[in-house]
Amino acid sequence: MTIDFVFDGPDDARQTIVLAHGAGAPMDSPFMNEMALGLAGCGYRVARFEFPYMAKRRVDGKKRGPDRVPVLIETHQQVVEQLGTPENLVIGGKSMGGRIASMAADDLGVRGVVCLGYPFHPPGKPENLRTAHLQKTKTPTLICHGTRDPFGSPDEVAGYGLSDAVAVHWVSDGNHDFEPRKKSGHTQEGNIAGVVAAIDNFVKTTG
Repeated sequence: MTIDFVFDGPDDARQTIVLAHGAGAPMDSPFMNEMALGLAGCGYRVARFEFPYMAKRRVDGKKRGPDRVPVLIETHQQVVEQLGTPENLVIGGKSMGGRIASMAADDLGVRGVVCLGYPFHPPGKPENLRTAHLQKTKTPTLICHGTRDPFGSPDEVAGYGLSDAVAVHWVSDGNHDFEPRKKSGHTQEGNIAGVVAAIDNFVKTTG
């Protein structure tokens, strides 16, 4: 299967950041567009792609649930194989896309992982954790996560025993899309800019 990419940023960039979409929205959602353009503005080549179920939606317009996890992981493997030079790749994405990247990273030998709003557990179901692999991962990982994200609170995350390879950048008053409340004095645009800066620092200091 050939992966169709959308690229932003310079073709000759030393590092490429791969961004996968979340469960419900495509690779060109407003959130994904803003993240990709922000990182491209830092001099990275940004590669976006879609999992098979989302690619099918683009063709026929029918909404589908995500593919099974093995299919999602295999797609990440194909992405890395197609792009090549895994030591120069940082893989990740929004919510589910970042989670799958973090599950595949150790086997792929990539430079790092970036998760944009990690789904530590389903909202309202803190007992259904998706953190086992994050307790033992060896790949440098940056999780950017809103302090109001219903998929995991700061207090909850502090008790997960994450690997020393995992760092968390907390997004001020952000929800799962990094959007704050107006009364907080923060903006989604400012929060995304802060995430871009945190990722830039992470990539420069990793490896």
